[in-house]
Amino acid sequence: MTSNYEKRIRMAETRVTKAVFPNTTNHYDTLFGGTAMQWMDEVAFITATRLTRMKVVTVSSDRIDFKKPIPEGNIVELVGNVINVGKTSIKVQVQVFLESMLSDSRELALEGCFSFVAIDDDRKPTRIEL
Repeated sequence: MTSNYEKRIRMAETRVTKAVFPNTTNHYDTLFGGTAMQWMDEVAFITATRLTRMKVVTVSSDRIDFKKPIPEGNIVELVGNVINVGKTSIKVQVQVFLESMLSDSRELALEGCFSFVAIDDDRKPTRIEL
């Protein structure tokens, strides 16, 4: 039997799919790193919010590994998963998969971890109650 805690973590998983258009690329015609990090932080934020249903703010990104460039004209899927929950904090891993529009190929291109803190109305850290 699955606990409510495990069920909430599973249901918090967030998947967002985007197309890599010219307005998101750099001078090498690959996805601009800043855009990728913005997308990742957004997916991580949604994941943390879906789990807690509380106000959360990003406090750090532990590490972002760029494994493979993402050329213009491809699809990316960002997948956010909760990997740790503390008293007031939550850590979310985001993986970015590169998919060709014209084939079934799919591979991990980026991944990173983001930490959030739950806050109250006074913007002070508050306990996460699941």
